[in-house]
Amino acid sequence: MSTSTGMGTSTDTRRPHADVRSGVRRASAFLARRSLKTHRRSWAAVFAATTAAAALIGAFAFVLGSLLLARPPVERHAGADAVVAADQKVTYTAKPWGSEPQTAKTYLSERVRLDRSAVAKAAAADGVAKAVADDSVPVAVGGGSGGTGTGGASAVGRSWASAALTPYRLTDGHAPRTSTEVVVDSALAAAAGNKPGSHVTLQVDGAPQPYTVSGVADTGHRGAAPAVFFTEQRLTALAGHPGTVDAIGVVAEKGVSADELRASLDTALPDRTHGDREVLVLTGSERGQAEYIDALGARGDLLPLLASIAGTVLMVALLVIATTLSQAVHQRSGELALLRAVGATPRQLRSAVGREVSRVACAAAVLGGIGAVPLGLLMRSLLTTDPLPLPVPVWLPFAAGATAAVLIASAARPVSMLAARSITRLRPADALGAASASEPGEPGRLRTAAGVVLAVAGIGSAGAATAQGGQAAAVAASGAATSLIIAVALLGPWIARVAMRVLGTPVRRAGGVSGFLAAKSAAAHNRRLGAAITPIVLVVAFVCVQLAAGSTLERASDRQAAAALRADLVATGPAAGLPADAAQAVRKAPGVKAATGLLRSSVVLAHREMGDPKLDRFPVLGVTADQLPGTLDPHVTAGDPADLTGRDTVAVGKDRAADLDIGTGDRLKLRLGDGTEVRLRVVALYERALGLGEFMLPREALAGHVSAPRDQQILIRSKDGGSASAVRRALSPYPGVQVRTATADDVRIAPPSSDQDNALIIIGVGVIGGFALLAVISTLSLITVGRRPEFRLLRMVGAGRRQVRRTLVLETGLVAVAGLAIGTLVAAVPLVAFAVSTTGSVPYLPPVQYGALALAVTVAAGAGAMWPGSSGGRFVLGRRV
Repeated sequence: MSTSTGMGTSTDTRRPHADVRSGVRRASAFLARRSLKTHRRSWAAVFAATTAAAALIGAFAFVLGSLLLARPPVERHAGADAVVAADQKVTYTAKPWGSEPQTAKTYLSERVRLDRSAVAKAAAADGVAKAVADDSVPVAVGGGSGGTGTGGASAVGRSWASAALTPYRLTDGHAPRTSTEVVVDSALAAAAGNKPGSHVTLQVDGAPQPYTVSGVADTGHRGAAPAVFFTEQRLTALAGHPGTVDAIGVVAEKGVSADELRASLDTALPDRTHGDREVLVLTGSERGQAEYIDALGARGDLLPLLASIAGTVLMVALLVIATTLSQAVHQRSGELALLRAVGATPRQLRSAVGREVSRVACAAAVLGGIGAVPLGLLMRSLLTTDPLPLPVPVWLPFAAGATAAVLIASAARPVSMLAARSITRLRPADALGAASASEPGEPGRLRTAAGVVLAVAGIGSAGAATAQGGQAAAVAASGAATSLIIAVALLGPWIARVAMRVLGTPVRRAGGVSGFLAAKSAAAHNRRLGAAITPIVLVVAFVCVQLAAGSTLERASDRQAAAALRADLVATGPAAGLPADAAQAVRKAPGVKAATGLLRSSVVLAHREMGDPKLDRFPVLGVTADQLPGTLDPHVTAGDPADLTGRDTVAVGKDRAADLDIGTGDRLKLRLGDGTEVRLRVVALYERALGLGEFMLPREALAGHVSAPRDQQILIRSKDGGSASAVRRALSPYPGVQVRTATADDVRIAPPSSDQDNALIIIGVGVIGGFALLAVISTLSLITVGRRPEFRLLRMVGAGRRQVRRTLVLETGLVAVAGLAIGTLVAAVPLVAFAVSTTGSVPYLPPVQYGALALAVTVAAGAGAMWPGSSGGRFVLGRRV
C-alpha cells in the first residue's frame, strides 16, 4: 500500500513539470511558425547566405578528401606486379624548445637511384619470375625516313626489356638487336611515317644520330607518353649512370600474391641504397610513385595551401552566418521585447528563436550540402593534373555534404541564442522600454574587449612579419589579416560611428534633404551600419591580400630578373631540354661573346624556425662561372662569382645568408635534388635572390644529381647584337631549338604561374570572393527588408518617393565607400609588413584588379540594398503606404 502510494505520489509530482515542458514546446513552436511566416523575407536572406556557406564548406571538404586519397596513376608499370624504387622523402629531426623531438619531411624533386646490383637480388627472390632494370632518358625525335629534321618531338627512351612492364607488344617488325636499331611506339610511327626499315634521327645526349626502326610497338593505352626502345646495353650507355638504375620492375610467378611478393623482396633487398636512402617495394596503386617521383611532393605542397584556404573559408562562412543571423534577430528585438513584456518566459523566447533558426539552417544546410557536390567537382577539375588525378569515391560526396550540413546546422543555433540573449534576460518591466527602442544597445563589453585584443594582436603580427622573412613572414602576415578582419566584425558599431563622423558631413552637405536623412539614419543606427560594412570589409581585405601578395612578389622578382639579365638572346629546346654540348657549340659561333646553359634543379635546406625543424625546398640554377659575367649580373656584394667552380662551392643570396648567419668562406650544408648531402663553401653573396633564387651552384655540381642533366635555356650575349643567325646555324643539328630575344622570364627562378597556381587563385579569390559578395548582397537585403517600417514612416510624414529612394542610394554609397576604405586599410597593414620583409618595397596591386574589385563591391552593395526596395516598392517607396 505504501509502495503504491509512494509511486502515485512520485507520478503526481512529475506530471506538472512534464506539462510545463509540453506547454513551453507548444508555445515556442507556435511563435516559431508565426515568425517564419511573418518574417519570411528576412529569413530568405539568411537562408541564401547559409546555403552558400554550406556549399562552400562542403566543396572544400570534398576537395581536401579527394586530395588526401590521391595517388599517382600506374601507367608505365601497369604490367609489373611490383616496383622497387628508392624513397624520395628526406627527413630532418630536431628537438624544439621544451618539447619532444620532431621530424620534418619533404619530397625530393630529382630521382634517387638504386645500386644496379639490386636487380640481380630482386630476380633471385622467391616468387619472382622476372626483374628488369627500368632506366629512362629524354629523347628528342627528328625527322622521318632518311631525314635529319628538326621537329623536336619529345619522347622517353627505354630499354626493350622494360617494355614488358607497361606492357608494350610488337605490332610490326622485330626487337632491336644492335646499338643502331630502335623500336618506336605506334604514336611516333604514325606521326613521323616510320615503319620497319626506315630511319629516324634521335638526340639523347650530344649530337643527334640516325637509327634504324626495327619495329613498331603498341601498349593499347591511350595517353601513354611517346616511347623509343633501345637495346639494354645501348640504353645503359645513353643513361650515363651504369652503376645505378632508376627503378626495378618485378613480374611475379603465377599464383604469388602481392603480399607474398612484397615480403620476399623485402627479405632479398637491402634496407638502404648506397646513398643511405630507404629501398621501397611498391605494389598495387603505390607503383605510380616510381614513375611520377614528385607527385606526392606536389600533393604535400598543395595540401597545406588548400587547408589554409579552407580554414579561411570556414572563418569567413561562420562570420557571415553570425552576421546575418545576428542582424535578423536584432531586427526582431522590439518584437521579442514586446513578447517578453506581455509574459513570454525567457525559455519560451529562446526556444522560439532556436526553432526558427534551426528550421532555416537545417533546410539551408541540406540544400548547401547537395550544392557542395557540383562545386567540389568544379574545384577538383581545376586542381587535378596528369601526375596526380584526384579520385572521387562513391562515399566522398555524401561525406562532404554531411560534414557541411552538420557543421552549419550545429553552429547556427548557438549564434542565435547569443544574439537574443540581451532581450531574453530582461525583466518584463524593462522589456517595455526595450520594445520601443529603435536600435539595440551598445555592443557588450566582452565583444568590445575581444575586438580590441584581436586588433592589437593583428597589428602585432604585422609588426613581427617585418622582422622576419620567407615563410615566417607570410604566416605572420596571414595571421595579422585574419585577426584584423575578425576585429572589424566585432568592433563594427564603433567603426561605423567613426566612419560616420568622417563621411556623414560631406553626404549631408552634398545630398540635400536626402543626404540629411541618410546621414541622420546612419548615425542613429551604428549597429546596423556596422553589420552592413562588415561583409564589404571582409571581401575587400581578403581579395586584396590574396591578389596583392602574389603580384608584389611577382613584380619584385620580375624587376630583379630584368636587372640581372645581360644576355640578348636565349635558345630553348624541346621539353626534354638541351645537352651540355649545345652551349659549347653556341660559344664557338661567330659573334657570340658569352653563353651559359641554365640547368634547373632544387636543393633542400634543413634549419630551425622558432625551434621547430623545417625542411625548405628552393629552386636553384646551375651556371658556368666563366660565362656568367656576360649573361647574368646577380649584383654580387661580397666574394667573387668567378670562384663558382667545382663541386663544393655555392653563391648565396645576401638576405638568406644573413638569416643563416654565414658569409664568404663559410660552409653551408645542403641536400641536392636527389638527397645527396653536401657541405659547400660560400664563394659569393648577391642581392637579386628574388629573381635568381636563394642559391646558385656550378653546373657540374648539379649535373650528377639530376634526373637528366640537360639545360632548359642557353643565355647568349652577342658582340654586336646580330649573331642570331649564327647561333641558329650552330644549333641546327639539335632538334626543336628556337632562338629568340631574351626576357626576364627566361632567367627568373620562379616560373610563370602554373595551371595549379592559377587554380588556387581562382579558388581563393573567385570562389571565396564570390561567396563574400553574396554575403554582402544577403546582409544588405536583410537590412533593407527590416527597414520597411522606417520607410513607411518617412512616406507618411511627407517624404517623396524619389527622396526616400535617393536617401537609400546615398546610404548605400556611404556603406560601400566606408567598407572599401576600411577593407583596404585592413589589407594594407599585413601587406606592408609582408612586402617590406620579403621585397623591401611597398605592396603592389594592379589598378585594374582593384578597380574590378571596387566595381564588384559597389554593384553587390547596390543590388543588396536597392533590389528589396524596388521589389517591394509598391509597399515601401510607392503609394500604398
